[in-house]
Amino acid sequence: MSKVVIIDYGAGNVQSVRFALERLGVNAVLTNRADEIRTADKIIFPGVGEARSAMDQISKNNLHQVIPTLKQPFLGICLGMQIICSFSEERNTKCLEIFEEKVRRFRVSGKVPHMGWNTVNLKPSLLLKGITDNAYFYFVHSYYAPICEHTIGSCDYDVSFSAILEKDNFYGCQFHPEKSAQNGEKLIQNFLEL
Repeated sequence: MSKVVIIDYGAGNVQSVRFALERLGVNAVLTNRADEIRTADKIIFPGVGEARSAMDQISKNNLHQVIPTLKQPFLGICLGMQIICSFSEERNTKCLEIFEEKVRRFRVSGKVPHMGWNTVNLKPSLLLKGITDNAYFYFVHSYYAPICEHTIGSCDYDVSFSAILEKDNFYGCQFHPEKSAQNGEKLIQNFLEL
């Protein structure tokens, strides 16, 4: 049985991610310890919260040096995806620089945060196996990563943005797969099977 770790940084939607994994028969380890994270088979960085606080917590546990060196499949969710980009406009925060993109605040005519169900335009990826194009996922966010060469899922909210990123072993979802019904469960299952 593979060891799945959820990174604990004192915030995040940890319980809903845990429940989603339990529904798939996986008991994940919640930890902020570098040795535990290094020896995991799969790593999930859940995300609810604020970029600067999250980076402060990660740095306190030296994880800002550990995470970029990881070779196993890594999934950042919502804020977790933004943190693996280079920079966030949220309190001008330097992030982990796994993806080169700068995370921006929505400046749109609609309400911010972008909240609720929206369709995602998908590109081929093992992470998205068995999920149809323009599938619905559940979003709650005020910041976004622009479209880039690593975008494998895009969404529109006045502006087109990266809903899913992929680079080597690193994946990021701007939406919450753990709250996205069947499509989200399928994505998590695909991640566990990578």
